[in-house]
Amino acid sequence: MSLLHYKRKPGAVLFDALNVFLFVILTFLCVYPFYYLIINSISANDLSAAGEVYIIPLQVHLTNYRDILRLDGLYQALLVSVARTVLGSACTVLASAFLGFLFSKQNFWKRKLWYRFVVITMYFNAGLIPVYMNMHSLGLTNNFLVYILPAIVSPFNIILVKTYIESTPLSLQEAAQIDGAGVLRIFAYIILPIILPIIATILVFASVGQWNSFQDTLLYMTDSKLYTLQYTLYRYINQARMLATLIQESQSADVASDLMRQMNPTSVSMTVSVVVILPILFVYPFLQRYIVKGILIGAIKG
Repeated sequence: MSLLHYKRKPGAVLFDALNVFLFVILTFLCVYPFYYLIINSISANDLSAAGEVYIIPLQVHLTNYRDILRLDGLYQALLVSVARTVLGSACTVLASAFLGFLFSKQNFWKRKLWYRFVVITMYFNAGLIPVYMNMHSLGLTNNFLVYILPAIVSPFNIILVKTYIESTPLSLQEAAQIDGAGVLRIFAYIILPIILPIIATILVFASVGQWNSFQDTLLYMTDSKLYTLQYTLYRYINQARMLATLIQESQSADVASDLMRQMNPTSVSMTVSVVVILPILFVYPFLQRYIVKGILIGAIKG
């Protein structure tokens, strides 16, 4: 039978239709919360507070973002968050790639012993108080390095890289060794170019984790100059009612008399949430295509 005359069975058509319907519903459930935050942050604040904004924004304005971006310490906190995300992600990716490469080498001294030491940390944790005492004794409290150093070695990322490298042809490394290449040269010129998908995957995980983290600031920082954007906005959300009052009082009488633009706890929470989420939403799509390939190859040895 020609493929042009092939007719699909009704059961197959129904199955595909149900799949499409299910994925449309799942996509809506994933996208709508972000859309809801955005439309409420740009809608009239009194209508947003009353819960009247659901599908489309009403009486659109951008004064919420103008007022939020005028808050004290926001740009310093943004600089700290960007710095920790860039440096922390770079260190995590580099350490994960190199350690994964070393653990894939059969002639690495005590390879299984060190590998088990790294993996066991995934299952055991000393607890909050011992970790804090350790950080304090190392001089990392009120220190920018507390954002970088604890996250450099990630057992999960190392396992992904190790398994990914083991799925690549060993002959590439052997050929480089025959030509006189050392460990560092093999890693830089042979391994790194062929593990870019898993590197991109780890970069996404590390950057999202660094950008969204605020608990380490809460535990280790008392110096406001080292507050991250997430922690600063977290404080603002918890103090949304007081913050809305302060913003209203700082506005001119003409603007303050406009109920549509007066900030309230709801508008503060919505706007702050969008400010935190948007940078990741812009970066994630460019690296997302590597995630599935990186995870599949890094999780299953072919």
